[in-house]
Amino acid sequence: MIRTYPNLTYTLLMLLLATSAMLFFRKKSLADGAFRKPNVIYILADDLGYGDLACLNPQSQIKTPNLDRLAQDGITFTDAHSGSAVCTPTRYGILTGRYAFRSRLKKGVLGGYHPMLIERDRFTVADLMKKAG
Repeated sequence: MIRTYPNLTYTLLMLLLATSAMLFFRKKSLADGAFRKPNVIYILADDLGYGDLACLNPQSQIKTPNLDRLAQDGITFTDAHSGSAVCTPTRYGILTGRYAFRSRLKKGVLGGYHPMLIERDRFTVADLMKKAG
């Protein structure tokens, strides 16, 4: 039996849309002859369906002009995968680039008062951004 996680797919789709916007603006600045460091935006959206964005579904009942513009000016990815269908492992993977279940978390999610899952010395996206300036 194959399990599918549609909400997670759409969450990752939103992340990829934001990344495509970053790539678009980087290309534009290189064409202008001046290099600007790109802005990076992560968008994680629960319960967002593939048909909710007008750029992917012309009959969408929800107006999404800003997300549509990101998709139009950048690259749209429509097939994404994740190691988990719930928030804690997904966020851990995005921030660290690691499979979440290699951490001390072996199932489920952490509550608000649990100790930090990311070790203090673990290299993260924030470290990468600081290093890049």
